[in-house]
Amino acid sequence: MTTTVAAGTRTGRSLVTDVEFDMLAAFCVDEYGLERCVADRVVDQALALVFVMGSTGGGDAMAPSQQVDPGWHALILHTNWYADWCEKNFGSFLHHQPNSKVRTHGLMASVVEKIRVAGFTVDDRLWGTAAQCNAPTCCGDGPCC
Repeated sequence: MTTTVAAGTRTGRSLVTDVEFDMLAAFCVDEYGLERCVADRVVDQALALVFVMGSTGGGDAMAPSQQVDPGWHALILHTNWYADWCEKNFGSFLHHQPNSKVRTHGLMASVVEKIRVAGFTVDDRLWGTAAQCNAPTCCGDGPCC
């Protein structure tokens, strides 16, 4: 699947200051061993996901991919910052309700579509939606997607 970026598309990174983004990406590097270029992509997608979840109230029907989840953890683990960010953007704290068993190719495609509809750039490689699923070797977070 090719990502089409419409004019005026925004990034998750645009939702925070450069200093905040650096804090979150550096945490992913230190805590999860990600290369900085990967950490930047992961945090960008996590910010877009959480923003869409919080601003649409659709969090119950959304979940991060396995690759994006460390980005959300980076947000959550900076608790004071995250609480303030949520209050500013949504008027309340957006809780993380882990449920990795729901990560299917269909759900990831649905989440990606919601993020795109909200005007964000999507990195399909981090969502398992970069290629068609070829069961049984590839579903959801599979390595070939």
